[in-house]
Amino acid sequence: MNTKQKAMRTGMAFIALLIIGGLVLMYKGNDALVLAMEKKEGILTAEQVKLSFDSVSGRLIKEGVKEGDMVKKGDVIMELDSTDTDLSIAKIKTQIAQMEAQIASTSGTQGINYLKADTDESQSYRGIDQQQAAVQSANVSLKNAQLDYNRKVALVQAGAISQSQLDDAEMTLNVAKSNVEQQKQLLRKLTAAANGSGTDSIAQERLAAANMANDVESLRQQKAALEVQLKELEVAKERLTLRAPEDGKILKVLAKEGEMISPSTPVVLMESNRSYYDIYVSEKQAAHIQEGMEITGVTVAGEKEVSGTVRLLTQAPGFADLKQSREKGQSDLSAFQVRIYVDKQDGILPGMTIGVKDSEFTKR
Repeated sequence: MNTKQKAMRTGMAFIALLIIGGLVLMYKGNDALVLAMEKKEGILTAEQVKLSFDSVSGRLIKEGVKEGDMVKKGDVIMELDSTDTDLSIAKIKTQIAQMEAQIASTSGTQGINYLKADTDESQSYRGIDQQQAAVQSANVSLKNAQLDYNRKVALVQAGAISQSQLDDAEMTLNVAKSNVEQQKQLLRKLTAAANGSGTDSIAQERLAAANMANDVESLRQQKAALEVQLKELEVAKERLTLRAPEDGKILKVLAKEGEMISPSTPVVLMESNRSYYDIYVSEKQAAHIQEGMEITGVTVAGEKEVSGTVRLLTQAPGFADLKQSREKGQSDLSAFQVRIYVDKQDGILPGMTIGVKDSEFTKR
């Protein structure tokens, strides 16, 4: 047999093996998905968290961790420069202090104006008392002048006194009447002021003092707005310090000291303590599974039991569907993806293979 014939036979044997292997795969269905559905095994994977600064930017001045470090929730990961924020906070605090001083000053002035109005009112009442006494005195004088005038009228008629004396008495009577009227007018004026007339000075003083309450309220609202700005700055300053959201392990530090960091840009990649693995099940098995149910898996290495909780049950992606299976004499079938989160326990590490026995789906 020559070399050419040997080569042809070898090639034909190789092609025959390929054809036979393809037929076996086609009829037995031993593709990756079928094997996954048969074994129901998955790789334990730890969730990764990308950490970034929330809505703040600045220069990175401190790296609190390095790759491989284990961190606890709340540990400082990184810090940005807070100089500008600190200055803004100090400025707002100064403005709030000034506003408080203005509120105290305006409130004090309002109180003084009320006291002045009360004092003026008290003085007004004392003036009324004095004026009432003056009116009474004027009435007494008028009464005496009237009596004197009446006597002198009788005396003139009797020829006992001259007409000039009667004229003097009449003049005195008219002056007394005029004085009484003047004193009454002064009393009415003082009484009107004391009764709070809108045109008197005391009422105007009280209105001016009451209106200052609006000025005080306006200052308080301005102070409240400044306090809101202060809280916003304090929140922004707190966000300049990046802390671990949960326990985990630092996988990669993406930013270095001195770099300018933009908001929401990942700076650290952290591996959390939350781990899961995915398995694929058939439709019949999926009917016995519910999200939230407990499932016990077994590690391939060491056969150690691992308890977990089903968090996701959904139709597997398109690549997992058994398409064109009618060529095998079967109806089209779809696989279901089951994601199982496991409880943290010693000896169970990410990367391990965990399998689930069929009995886990049939015992329910």
